[in-house]
Amino acid sequence: MTTVTAERDIHVPTRIAYDQWTQFESFPRFLSGVVETTQLDDSHVHWKVNVGGVEREFDTEITEQLPNEIIAWRSVRGPLHAGSVRFTPDGTGTHVELELEWEPEGFVEKAGAALGIDNLQVERDLRRFAEFIEHRGTPTGSWREAIDTP
Repeated sequence: MTTVTAERDIHVPTRIAYDQWTQFESFPRFLSGVVETTQLDDSHVHWKVNVGGVEREFDTEITEQLPNEIIAWRSVRGPLHAGSVRFTPDGTGTHVELELEWEPEGFVEKAGAALGIDNLQVERDLRRFAEFIEHRGTPTGSWREAIDTP
């Protein structure tokens, strides 16, 4: 299993950064490996991703969602994938910490993980998220319910 992390200060209030992250179907706009995301219900998302030319599909379940604090997920079908994003007020902006866990498959993914390419992609994607929401200034939507799954 590979764990990658990234963190960034984003120059929008925590509510705006959090609200945008709850809009899973907008992920292809700023997450480079994400081809498509479909929200199946309040706590399940179907993903189509392309990592190093390898396409994958999987479903995730939101395991924890506390407005303005954290969103965490894990795969329930398909390749192992889990993660969390934490939001911390930081003056007039928000400090965002992203952690992803996944199981690289095949030569390309394993080589990318060994060389730290996945770390670079996660850092770049978090920067793209920051640029996206800072430029917009408002989220494309919001979902503020709490989810706590055992």
